[in-house]
Amino acid sequence: MQLTDNTYNQLISNIGVTLQKARENAFKAINHELVKANWEIGKHIIEYEQHGNKKADYGSSLLTNIAKDLKIVYGKGFSKSTIYLCRQFYLKYPIFQTVSGKLSWSHYAELLTVSDDLARAFYEKQAVIENWSSRELKRQINTALFQRLALSKDKTGVLALAEKGQEIITPQDTIKDPYVFEFLGMAKDKVVHERTLESKLIRVT
Repeated sequence: MQLTDNTYNQLISNIGVTLQKARENAFKAINHELVKANWEIGKHIIEYEQHGNKKADYGSSLLTNIAKDLKIVYGKGFSKSTIYLCRQFYLKYPIFQTVSGKLSWSHYAELLTVSDDLARAFYEKQAVIENWSSRELKRQINTALFQRLALSKDKTGVLALAEKGQEIITPQDTIKDPYVFEFLGMAKDKVVHERTLESKLIRVT
C-alpha cells in the first residue's frame, strides 16, 4: 500500500508529538530528581552541622570544603554557592512534601534569594498559577511585584502591568537550563549533539 502525502505527513506529525512528549516528560523527571537530590544534600549538611543539637554553630568553611571535595569526585556543578542554596533549601522547606512538583530547581534557586517568607510563598504560588519560567520569576522578583501588590489598591491592575513584556520560553529553551546540564555532568557552554543529550536523558530517567 502506497502512502499518500497527507497520510505520510500525519505519520511524521504523530511521531514528532510522541518524541516531544517523551522529551518533556524526561526533562520533568530530571528536574524532580534534581530538586529532590538538592533537598537531601541540604538535609545531610544540616544534620552534620547540628549533630542532634539545633543550636549548633554554622561555619562557612564547611561549605567551601564540601564544594571542593564534591567537585574533585563528581566534577562540575558543586560550587560553594550551589551548596549554600541546597542548605538554604532544606532550611526553608524542611518537609519535602511542601515542595511544588511543578517548579524546577532553577525556580527554587530564584525563590531562595527572597529573604521574606511571606513574599517567597507568594512568588512560589504565582509561579505555579501563572506557569512562569524561572527567568520570568526572576524578573517578577527583581521588579518587586509582591511589594507593589501589597501597596496597591488596584491589585488586578498591578498584575496586568507585571505581565507586560513577559518573556516566552520555548520547550527547547528549557533544555538549556544550566542546573540540568550540571546535574547530567555536562558543561553548559559546550556544544552537545542531540543524540548525546537524548542518551543522557534516557540514562537519568
